Amino acid sequence: MAGEANANDLTQVVVLLAAGVAAVPVFKKIGLGSVLGYLAAGLVIGPFGLGFFADPQAIIHVAELGVVMFLFIIGLEMQPSRLWGMRKDIFGLGAIQVMGAMAALTGIGVSMGFPLVPSFVAGTGFVLTSTAIVMQMLQERGTMSTLKGQRIIAILLFEDLAIVPLLAIVTLLGTGAAATDASDRWLSIGIAIGAIVALVLAGRYLLNPLFRVLAASGAREVMTAAALLVVLGSALAMQVSGLSMAMGAFLAGVLLSESSFRHQLEADIEPFRGILLGLFFLGVGMAIDLGVIAANWQLVVASVVGYMIAKLLLIYVVARLLGTCHAESLERAVLMAQGGEFAFVLYAAAVSAGILNGEENAILTATIIISMVLTPLMVILHDRIVPKQQPSTEGLTLPENVEGTVLMIGFGRFGQIVSQPLLARGYTLSLIDKDAEFVRDAADFGFKVYYGDGARIDILHAAGASTAKAILICLDDKEAAVKIAEVVREEFPLVPILARAYDRGHAVDLVHAGVDFQIRETFESALVFSRETLKALGEDEDIAAEVVEEFRDVDRERLELEMVGGIYAGRQLIRGNAQPADIVAARTARERAAAEEERHRHEQEEAG
Repeated sequence: MAGEANANDLTQVVVLLAAGVAAVPVFKKIGLGSVLGYLAAGLVIGPFGLGFFADPQAIIHVAELGVVMFLFIIGLEMQPSRLWGMRKDIFGLGAIQVMGAMAALTGIGVSMGFPLVPSFVAGTGFVLTSTAIVMQMLQERGTMSTLKGQRIIAILLFEDLAIVPLLAIVTLLGTGAAATDASDRWLSIGIAIGAIVALVLAGRYLLNPLFRVLAASGAREVMTAAALLVVLGSALAMQVSGLSMAMGAFLAGVLLSESSFRHQLEADIEPFRGILLGLFFLGVGMAIDLGVIAANWQLVVASVVGYMIAKLLLIYVVARLLGTCHAESLERAVLMAQGGEFAFVLYAAAVSAGILNGEENAILTATIIISMVLTPLMVILHDRIVPKQQPSTEGLTLPENVEGTVLMIGFGRFGQIVSQPLLARGYTLSLIDKDAEFVRDAADFGFKVYYGDGARIDILHAAGASTAKAILICLDDKEAAVKIAEVVREEFPLVPILARAYDRGHAVDLVHAGVDFQIRETFESALVFSRETLKALGEDEDIAAEVVEEFRDVDRERLELEMVGGIYAGRQLIRGNAQPADIVAARTARERAAAEEERHRHEQEEAG
């Protein structure tokens, strides 16, 4: 019997892994994102799909550790000074949005004919946004470290803090509230505050010495175990004291954010975080109770639509009132319009307090889950319908009748270094760049940079290209640099063109486009680095310099061959570290792959 139980457990583990591995790549490939892939996979293998699992809530409870670890990693990126700098967003923006949404969503319940207290609990649960979904979406969109991403994180942090007083309010509103006296409530608050203080003290005085001792032991697996211990231990301490597990993990991350072991901790936790967060979304997909939805579909649909529209509008209005631009306000509203995992905890507490019954809890839970499922679809719809925000050019100066000895197109880290010797010799520079924010920032360092696209002929004329003695293309965008080189060569054939190249292939393209001089952006720094390495290995300084110069000549010869015969034309000049047998094996593998591809192509032609 034990063997059968173990086999069944192993089967479920395999099914979970297989569902995620199969669904997520497909959904990402078709542009629907990983979150929706996990949710769909969970629905397929859950009680209302293939029936591999009967209790999805058990998986959700375990997989909530993924959310906990996610917030720990976020905490590692939030130094205390940075967190302090976000205090206005957390307790200002976060409080206004949460309070406003609570009032609006409570009003929806009352307008649908439900009593005030259940309406308040139902609406308040929907106010608590899904940290897991929003964080994952921010990460996939690459906006987590941006200002707009930080503001969303600040609101989520306030919502995590709000769960504690909300649970207390639910207890007070319940039918058993009279049994809870004031001393018990003050005791609960005292325990929560004591737990936070204890965690802060442990983080400041115990964690760093602990990790130094463990690092000295040289046992990598012990460091990983210690990282998990810190995350789970802090989460457990907060949960036992009546606070949020996620908040405990976040605080632990913040306390370790300035530790020298921060990157090691992040690397150790990341694999567990990813797997458990995926399991959480799978569990949410399994928990979609199609029976409850079918029996109460009109109420569920009305609740989802009403709550999501009201919350979306409220978030947008609050953002606009606080001075946020339209594009960011709309994006924030779409990302945060759903309910979240903390609502499950709040609704369970409301059932225990006698405010909600079992059927109402099931309907509200289904409403939350459907809103979570709809969020990735809404984000995709938003990205496809809403035009990409164009950079604001307000206050920027366009070039007009500018004259300079040198016209530099692109004034990033490469161009800034190039400019210094030229300015030191008294040459005048006309600078243009199409990064609006950078143009504004450059003024703080004493540079007059004009806003403009170097591929436009009118901008080039206005920036003084026709009178310049040299035009420098210093962009890090390969395609744009080649296009600009072609335009400049055709429009200003007598002006020398010097360009920054990304790699060898880009250098060849630039030469074909007509530039007079190109240099790969890492070429000279790599040669200096190589020369210093030879000296560190004991080589004489003159010999090291001679070897580098010999390579420079060989590289020039190789580039000339490549401009005629393609990127592989000069490979015989490359010094490699592979043995002859390795080279033969690699060549054989390539030939086999090419033959297989040719055979497959012939089969397709015959089939066609």
